[in-house]
Amino acid sequence: MTRNRHDAAPENDRGDGSGGTGPAAPALDDAAVADYLRRHPDFLARHSELLDVLEPPARQEGEGVVDLQQFMLDRLRTEVARLRESRDDLIYTGRANMASTGRVHEAVLSILAARSFEHLIETLVTDLSVILDLDAVTICVEQADDGPAPSRIRGVHQLEPGTVEAVLGGRSHAFLADIVGEPELFGSAAGLVRSAGLLRLRISSQTPPALLAMGSRAPDHFDPNQGSELLQFLAHAVELTIRQWLELPD
Repeated sequence: MTRNRHDAAPENDRGDGSGGTGPAAPALDDAAVADYLRRHPDFLARHSELLDVLEPPARQEGEGVVDLQQFMLDRLRTEVARLRESRDDLIYTGRANMASTGRVHEAVLSILAARSFEHLIETLVTDLSVILDLDAVTICVEQADDGPAPSRIRGVHQLEPGTVEAVLGGRSHAFLADIVGEPELFGSAAGLVRSAGLLRLRISSQTPPALLAMGSRAPDHFDPNQGSELLQFLAHAVELTIRQWLELPD
């Protein structure tokens, strides 16, 4: 801590840059502290943070009289501690959100940089896991009622008709915490998945319903109460890019 110019230097401070080579400073006692405060009456004004830890004397008001001073100070200290904790939580949350935003932006840029449809799928099911710190990312597509089953592509899973609606229930997304991964969605990686983010993909009016399924081994990586804006943005980027590569209408 930088010494304030109002603070007196200890008498045994040689001030010659010799560090701790001089005689050891004597231990402070109550009288020395009291003498210092008398000579520096503005000390607490310059170091107001000490008021949070100093314990004032209880006032003697006579028998049967309750002194509320200590109660009020304790309550103020508790409130200060709570506000500091809230401040720290806000700082942590803000930094976490900034990190998440950067990762999603990097993921979208990698999707846009795909050189072919096959490269796009490879990017989605491989690169996104690394960029977003996930354990599994898959594309899940329902089999059309009147069409052939889609060809098998690594990371693309075929779903029975109606599965997307059954999973999402009309919602655009679902975040699931503390679960066991579904092999139907995550294939051989299902055993790793303990939380999941499922995002509806509306690729085209000519394609069956689909999902972007993301899984993590951390049970709380996805939470039902978390915001969805960033991952919805990612899902829209996936929709548009697939539509463009396959030359599909809206």
